[in-house]
Amino acid sequence: MKLPKRNVEVFSLSFLDCICCGFGAIILLLVLTEYGQPIQIEESRRNLQGQVLSLTQQLNEIRGDSDLLNRELKGRIDTLERERMRLARLAGDLTNIQGQYSASRKDASVANIVESELVSAYQTMTAEMQRLLAQPKKPRPAHADVVGGIPVDSEYIIFIIDTSASMQTNHWSTAIQVMREILDIYPHVKGLQVMDDEGKVMLSRTRGQWLTDTPAQRQDIVRYMKNWHAFSNSSPVEGIQEAIRTYWAADKRISLYVLGDEFTGDSYQAALDAVTRVNKRDSNGRRMVRIHAIGFPFGPGMTPFTNVRFSALMRLMCEQNNGTFVGITRESPG
Repeated sequence: MKLPKRNVEVFSLSFLDCICCGFGAIILLLVLTEYGQPIQIEESRRNLQGQVLSLTQQLNEIRGDSDLLNRELKGRIDTLERERMRLARLAGDLTNIQGQYSASRKDASVANIVESELVSAYQTMTAEMQRLLAQPKKPRPAHADVVGGIPVDSEYIIFIIDTSASMQTNHWSTAIQVMREILDIYPHVKGLQVMDDEGKVMLSRTRGQWLTDTPAQRQDIVRYMKNWHAFSNSSPVEGIQEAIRTYWAADKRISLYVLGDEFTGDSYQAALDAVTRVNKRDSNGRRMVRIHAIGFPFGPGMTPFTNVRFSALMRLMCEQNNGTFVGITRESPG
C-alpha cells in the first residue's frame, strides 16, 4: 500500500527525532559519568595524601624514639662495661687477698719457708753442683736480691719470657737485667735455653737442644733478647708445657724461670691443672722440674686486673712446683 507523501515525511521526521533523542541521552550519560569520576579521583588523592602525611609523621616520631632509645642503650652499655671492669678489679683484689691469707696460714714465716727450701735443695744437690758452688763466686750485682731465696740446685735452666707488648714496652730492659742477675747466681750450668711463653725458642735453630753455658753464650743471649719480638698471648702455660715435654730427662735437674706481667687465661685452676699434668711428682714427692717466677708491676696502659692475676697464678704455681715467686715492685730507670 502506498502512503501519502505527507505521511511519509511525518514518519521520517519522527524517526529522526527518536534517533536524536537517543544520541542526546547517551551524550548526557557520558557527560555525567565523566563529571563524577574526577571528583572521586580528587577525593581519593586527598585521602591518600592525608594518609601519607600521617604515616610520615608517625615514621618521624618512631625514628625520634629509636634515636632516643639507642642513646639510652649506649649509655647503659657503657655503664655495664664500667661495672664489669670494676667487678673484674674487685675479683682480682679478692684473689690476691685470698692468696695472701692462705700464705699467712702456713705454720712458718716466709723466711722459714725459704730457709727450709734452701736446706732441702742443698741436701739433694749433686756432687757436680756442690763442686761448682765451692768455687769462688763472682760478686753479685747490687740488685741481685730480687732473685734472693730461689734454690740454685739445678744444672739446667730455661727462661720462659712473656714477649707481649706490655712487657716489651714497660719492662724489657728490666727483664734483661733480671735474666743477667739470675744467671749470675749460677756459677756454671750444663745447659741453657730461652723460650717465649708460647713455647718457641728465641734462637730457632736450637729448638730441642741445650745451649752450652759459656761467657760468650750468655752475652749472645742478652744481645739477641734486646731485639727479640715474638707473639704472646700473655699466658705462660703453653711455654711451661713445651719446656717440660721437650727438655725434661730423668738424669737432669731443671729449673724454669717464668718472667711476665700478665695472665689472660680463662681460669687459674685450668692453668694449674694443665701444668700439673706434665710436671708430675717423682717417688720422693718432688716435681720433675722446679718452676720459679718473676712478676713485673703493671705499667702505663695496662689493666691492673691481668697483672694481679699473673701474680696470683704464679704464686700458686711456684708453691705447687717446688719453686719461688718474686714480685718486683719497683724498677730502676734505664
